[in-house]
Amino acid sequence: MEIRLVMKTARSVSLELDDGGIYKTKEVYRILVNGDEVKTTDTVITSLYGLKPDTDYEIGVEDAHGTRQGEIAFRTDYEFVTLNVRKFGAKGDGVSDDTTFIQAAIMACPPESRVLIPAGTYKITSLFLKSGISVELAKGAELLADTDRSHYAILPGLIESYDETGDYNLGTWEGNPLPMFAGIISGIDVSDVNLYGEGSINGAASHENWWKNEKVMVGAFRPRMLSLNRCRNIRVQGLYFHDSPAWVIHPYFSDELLFCNLIVENPAKSPNTDGLDPESCRDVTICGVRFSLGDDCIAVKSGKIYMGRRYKTPSSNIHVYQCLMEHGHGAVTVGSEMAGGVNNLIVEKCRFYHTDRGLRIKTRRGRGKDAILDNIIFRDLMMEQVMTPFTANAFYFCDPDGRTEFVQSREPYPVDDGTPSMKRFCFENITAKDCHVAASYFDGLPEQKIEQITMRNVSVSFAGQAKCDVPIMSNGVEACCKKGLYARNVKKLVLDNVSIEGCEGEEIELHDVDEVER
Repeated sequence: MEIRLVMKTARSVSLELDDGGIYKTKEVYRILVNGDEVKTTDTVITSLYGLKPDTDYEIGVEDAHGTRQGEIAFRTDYEFVTLNVRKFGAKGDGVSDDTTFIQAAIMACPPESRVLIPAGTYKITSLFLKSGISVELAKGAELLADTDRSHYAILPGLIESYDETGDYNLGTWEGNPLPMFAGIISGIDVSDVNLYGEGSINGAASHENWWKNEKVMVGAFRPRMLSLNRCRNIRVQGLYFHDSPAWVIHPYFSDELLFCNLIVENPAKSPNTDGLDPESCRDVTICGVRFSLGDDCIAVKSGKIYMGRRYKTPSSNIHVYQCLMEHGHGAVTVGSEMAGGVNNLIVEKCRFYHTDRGLRIKTRRGRGKDAILDNIIFRDLMMEQVMTPFTANAFYFCDPDGRTEFVQSREPYPVDDGTPSMKRFCFENITAKDCHVAASYFDGLPEQKIEQITMRNVSVSFAGQAKCDVPIMSNGVEACCKKGLYARNVKKLVLDNVSIEGCEGEEIELHDVDEVER
């Protein structure tokens, strides 16, 4: 076994126990801290809390027979002081509004120090983070969000600069600069923050409040659970996010981010409640996170049109590993708001269970010449009960004009400033069993074909009683069941040890594919 340090604070640590397992370890292990057993674990990414600051620790890992599998030594971070929100007046009774008291502790917290939210239920609206501090939600602590939207601050979409040459963007909704309610936890232009602990953040959303008439803007658009706008070096560890008003975690124009060992849950029928959506972000790591949602688990974005063209900031260098995606429309989605492009996305050592799709790429004409998708890599994955494991859709019918002839025509249009491009996608060492609709469905633009798709050591098998549904969302694509590999408008398709079992009809159906390498 290899043991790697993933994250540490003054009070906690997350480790990767690499015994070859994917999300779950191959067996249950005992965790010893300085020789004393503190817990057992069966997950590859595991966390420990209650450590002391500025202290040396040795973590040992033993199997059920007491055989030592490995160890790692480290020193926890320095901490100056702890500010307990109870001493600032927070009651934690689930009834009183504790927003002001917790915010006072955050604003008063000096650098390299901790704001502690102990056990209790703290009713809040929005909390705003501050640079250079740690915020810990202890075991048994819950932040319970108010559902009265009149209590929330509104963040404007665009504010014009004094000299009228620039703008300042705070609010955003589905890739456009629009007014939104401040997040339940918001970071705006902050850096070097740890948000961690064994507590939970409860959005308290339901079809009686935030999810009612979800497409209608009432005052502003729905808030995120955790909103990070132009932030740097933010690390989020251990927390349980659930019942979000909208997207759960939304990093926006932010860099150097770590999301580790979280649980992110929303009901299956909750609208637009994506799990974690990095938008125009760079150097993002997502590891050991369990998702169960009513929409996409992870959706990588970079603006719809205005923000993508104006700021030309792609999402890049994103690493997703040792995660579990249970339910949701897509396990990992790219787009459809990706006018700034997405590149260097690696998804590996993850399990996808009962999602509609594994990889879900969504784009369309009009996204623009900067909407370039390149070097998207999926490897070492296990999928089960996924409707369609691999999809790329250049005709996604989003936006008011989504079903027009311009967007949906399969005839070639001139390549211009509005034409997006899909370049290199690689899928390797993947097993997908008990699938339903199709093994894969790739549909590129005729005027700008997908440059290259590589599938290596990929095995797909279908469920005995497979369900029928549409593999991608675009006009003219009919519902199907047990369809094989479908590809249209691809320059090069590389198939190396690809197995498809149980499909009805042709295993491989190709249209306007220039080159096939087997």
